Amino acid sequence: MAAQHDGCYLLKFVGDVRVTLCKTIDDYIEIMLSDEAFTDVAVDLSEVEGIDSTTLGLLANLSMQVRERLGYRPIVYSPRPGITRLLSSMGFQTIYTITADLPQSKDNLDALPISGITEEGCRERVIEAHRILMDINEKNRAKFQPLISMLEHS
Repeated sequence: MAAQHDGCYLLKFVGDVRVTLCKTIDDYIEIMLSDEAFTDVAVDLSEVEGIDSTTLGLLANLSMQVRERLGYRPIVYSPRPGITRLLSSMGFQTIYTITADLPQSKDNLDALPISGITEEGCRERVIEAHRILMDINEKNRAKFQPLISMLEHS
């Protein structure tokens, strides 16, 4: 789900967020970043039950682009201890400000239209997302290098 007002965006993920949504998420991030009025983004994970590494890679990419363009780390709302531990294990505390507090306003959230994707397109996004995760720290590099190698040679 997503909302925006005057260049400020809120992305809210709900349920089990997996690779099948990677194109939908990636497409929306591109729309958001191409908005000339774009000034802020926050990510709400308060209702996430599970989130895969591809999605985390897309979120890492979002943070890196925001930092490059606007010079700050976006906020992730993560009140669930298990999700927060996952974020920390991937090094997200270095690229996001992680808080257990919830956003003040969740009004006007709209469901994003689901984007279709080919198997090849999905594979490319998985590779790109994991390369971004590998850039966060050496632990991630060691964890995801075998996956990248396998996907690149398949």
